[in-house]
Amino acid sequence: MGSRYQIRYIIGEDKFFFVLSIIDVFDRSIVDYYIGYSCTGSDAASLLSRALIRRDLFNSETKPIIRTDNGPQFISHVFENSCGEINVYHERIPSRTPNKNAHIESFHRIMQDECIGVYEFNSYKEAYYQVASFMKRYNTNRMHSSIKYMSPNEFYAQYIGREVDGMIIRL
Repeated sequence: MGSRYQIRYIIGEDKFFFVLSIIDVFDRSIVDYYIGYSCTGSDAASLLSRALIRRDLFNSETKPIIRTDNGPQFISHVFENSCGEINVYHERIPSRTPNKNAHIESFHRIMQDECIGVYEFNSYKEAYYQVASFMKRYNTNRMHSSIKYMSPNEFYAQYIGREVDGMIIRL
């Protein structure tokens, strides 16, 4: 799993909002995301727990590795302690190497091009609605050549718990 956050400005409120998302590199789906006026280690830890619950991995013996950049929420003691408590290995990429977290970087570029870079938000409510709509559209409608030209949800439903012939996941 990879995680990253993005910041965008709300013109009508003269404030910024953050979008933190977790991608599953197997099926390219955004497992869960957080939107808020701030983005702390607690927010990231809660999001990670929710993502594990959504994938029925929270109480599993085998857990995915979470790969992040070195944003303040990811280097916080709260996030690190939470990873330890839920037994998730946290891997941080070296500074200035976004290619080491390419799946989530690619997703955030798509989100920039198709959602948050397209609108001038006048309210948090509007921003929340547009981001939530984009996330749903991305997971249910956006086809990916890397996952056999299926949407992330479609690929996940078809291949969960199965090996996929001829598919290589590069980390």
